[in-house]
Amino acid sequence: MEVIICKDADEAGLQAAARIAAILSTRPDPVLGVATGSSPLPTYRALADLVHSGRLDVSRLRAFALDEYVGMPIDDERSYAATIRHEVTERLGLDPAGVHVPDGLASDIVAGCRAYEKAIRDAGGIDVQILGIGGNGHIGFNEPSSSFASRTRIKTLAPRTLRDNARYFKEGETVPTHCVTQGLGTIMDARHVVLLASGERKADAVAAAVEGPVSAMCPGSILQHHEHAVIVVDEAAAANLKLADYYRYVWQHKPEEYKDF
Repeated sequence: MEVIICKDADEAGLQAAARIAAILSTRPDPVLGVATGSSPLPTYRALADLVHSGRLDVSRLRAFALDEYVGMPIDDERSYAATIRHEVTERLGLDPAGVHVPDGLASDIVAGCRAYEKAIRDAGGIDVQILGIGGNGHIGFNEPSSSFASRTRIKTLAPRTLRDNARYFKEGETVPTHCVTQGLGTIMDARHVVLLASGERKADAVAAAVEGPVSAMCPGSILQHHEHAVIVVDEAAAANLKLADYYRYVWQHKPEEYKDF
């Protein structure tokens, strides 16, 4: 696991985008795993800049989203399908046919989850998976106690997650309590993982994921076992890392030719 500490969220987005672009550029038919939430937004903006300046070719790029609410219409602006459409598909100029989101409206959710896993496999697997992390350590919507071997499935959102997500809904509106999410086993199958976190409210989760024991109580900690995981955080999110100075030292002394891999 590599930890990169940046001065702010915008710099973190630039660093993450450079890493992601370098990896995707080595693949003839690249596949990107995309996440919603606020943390990846600077990365999508930075990737869009690379695309529009001609430094990143996404003409053959396919994308798979991490999760979606159950029962949420895809044209509802609070759906993750809408977020991915605006922040990824339209911003990067991707072919909508190549951008996939779990089906939270499926009449048979279990069959839909199996179909999503098959679609990822049929695409050749995910080359780079973008992740955020919840305040309770969840990645995707794999809440604490999720199985490390889990695959795409329906999950009940934890009370803390519901409170965190309430900011996207009007006062008095009910936040969906269920979602379809890629499992931790699915996420770990990605060849590379880039996790982004910003803000002091993520500091505890980042410290637990990076430096705590590997435990289902902090699902993000499973990334300690990933062969190619990079954690890109701003100073606020890095506030509780005991080895923060060491991570800065390692990054400062990493040879420039290897900083994107």
